[in-house]
Amino acid sequence: MTLIAEYGSILLILACLFGFFMAWGVGANDVANAMGTSVGSRALTIKQAIFIAIIFEFLGAYLAGGSVTQTIRSGIIDAETISPDQMVFGMMASLLAAGTWLLVASIKGWPVSTTHSIIGAVIGFGAVGVSMEAVHWEGVTPIVASWVISPLLSGIVAFMIFISVHRLILDTENPFSNAKRYVPFYMFAVGFVVTILTLTKGLKHIGLNLSGWQSLGLAVIAGILVAGLGVTLLSRIKADPEADKTFHFASVEKVFAVLMIFTACAMAFAHGSNDVANAVGPLAAIVGVLHSGGEVASKSLVPGWVLLLGAIGIVVGLATYGYRVIATIGKHITELTPSRGFAAELATATTVVGASSIGLPISTTHTLVGAVLGVGLARGIGALNLRVIGTIFSSWVVTLPAGAILSIIYFYILTGIFS
Repeated sequence: MTLIAEYGSILLILACLFGFFMAWGVGANDVANAMGTSVGSRALTIKQAIFIAIIFEFLGAYLAGGSVTQTIRSGIIDAETISPDQMVFGMMASLLAAGTWLLVASIKGWPVSTTHSIIGAVIGFGAVGVSMEAVHWEGVTPIVASWVISPLLSGIVAFMIFISVHRLILDTENPFSNAKRYVPFYMFAVGFVVTILTLTKGLKHIGLNLSGWQSLGLAVIAGILVAGLGVTLLSRIKADPEADKTFHFASVEKVFAVLMIFTACAMAFAHGSNDVANAVGPLAAIVGVLHSGGEVASKSLVPGWVLLLGAIGIVVGLATYGYRVIATIGKHITELTPSRGFAAELATATTVVGASSIGLPISTTHTLVGAVLGVGLARGIGALNLRVIGTIFSSWVVTLPAGAILSIIYFYILTGIFS
């Protein structure tokens, strides 16, 4: 208690800096999940993707990022066994550790899970800094299982979507007219799925408690609106016989490029509303303890300025370093076109919605990589860059222990400085 009373202001400033650093890491690494396929398929330029992401990630994070968040990440730490000092130093160490790992991963161009980075960090300080009994170890098993489940599920869904694109459009006598006929239905699916994702995972935190049927109704309306807007935009696209001579599906891919703009905007908003919690959750816990004079609660209100800090951090991270992971997802795993990129993004959104509704722990990063793999496999194993895939899988396995080890080191440094 005396530590908090004596160094409260300094600890708050440091916590904000560490929270911003973590949010920067989310922007630099995780936001590429929403944008990688759009850039890799050439539906958007990297500048356009960053511009869209800056707007929609910020809106998602600030408007729907959560007024109440679970500050003991995913129930990993028992709030009753931890002192106020341990909570403050532990959460600061976790933010700094996860931010450091995300910085390393972003420099290397590895798409890793920001959620697993922060959970690994919280496990590290909890197990070593508090006690082994303070960690709910049964919560770690589903995280490890999700390394396999997330990419497998989304890979299967992406494979099926891409096969449907082939059957309905690409393998027909008139692919361009069929693209114009069927793409609005895919647009409806995008609007529907991502609205459900946002309503169930984002807006519930701002006091908008909708029933399942209300969410379903709004999602159907959103799907119809998106499809209607899409039909208007598609009416302006004309076949280009010259381009089709060079690449048979050039005109068809123009149709899918319009679709990719919708998926990019929607995924960015949904991602911002969901994953900003990885940065602001621990920061909210620290602010809660400092403002209450040393009371540890399992849940804390997130002040508006904390959400704003997280939203700005995400945007800065994306603008400064996001291009590296975007290149890995969009170009290095397999060659993407707008139709393939669309299949991967829709599969990702669908898998996240489905997994969330049944309470399955899932990583957006793992899900999207799995979806890109599924699209690649639809063209044969030779279409995949197996060396890059091996590196990505290795980085996933290392994320949890890396976060834990760094968190333990930072926890003891911080405790040593202020004790």
